Amino acid sequence: MSDSSGNKPETDLMRMLSEFRMPGMPDVEALASAQRRNLEALSAANRVALEGAQAVARRHMEILQSSMTEMTEAMRALGTQESPQERAARQAELLKSAYEKAVGNMKEVADLIQKSNQEALTLLNRRFTEAMDEIKSLMAKKG
Repeated sequence: MSDSSGNKPETDLMRMLSEFRMPGMPDVEALASAQRRNLEALSAANRVALEGAQAVARRHMEILQSSMTEMTEAMRALGTQESPQERAARQAELLKSAYEKAVGNMKEVADLIQKSNQEALTLLNRRFTEAMDEIKSLMAKKG
């Protein structure tokens, strides 16, 4: 449908919107660039978190394999001809050793997770600070 001048209403509306400039509007290109940097920072933080999760999973597998090997060796050692007292003492020592290793492994995995999270958070905090500085700069240009 056209008006009396032969223009479509949609064309007129688009022309009017393109000519309309709001006072105090920030630089759209600068905002788009800032948003692109925000997404890049988020992507980098996600990549760091994923790499950290993969490192934790690898370490879990290594710990599991090591534990299975140690348990097999311990069962083999317990099968020897010993007195009940010697066998009980050996079982207590194996249990103590296994507990200490488990606590050490849990601490190691927790440290890996904490390091990964800290790296990701550092990336995001750095970008947030930059974004706030960019906003201040844009507002100063308009003011």
